Amino acid sequence: MAALAAGLAIGLGALGSSIGMGLATAHAVDAGARQPEVFSKIQTLLLLAIVFIESVAIYSLVVALLLIFTVS
Repeated sequence: MAALAAGLAIGLGALGSSIGMGLATAHAVDAGARQPEVFSKIQTLLLLAIVFIESVAIYSLVVALLLIFTVS
């Protein structure tokens, strides 16, 4: 049962963060196409946003590992 919970934790965490990164990148590219003069600032903000979004996947990995090694 812990393995199923760990699989769901990492799977849903990775799914959510990948959807978030895809949406953020799509909107950043769209904004860069509309205003190319501020693309470097948009790129910097996008990189920061992707780092924060990726932390969700890392936290879900930690939860999955805790579920596997403490419950089992």
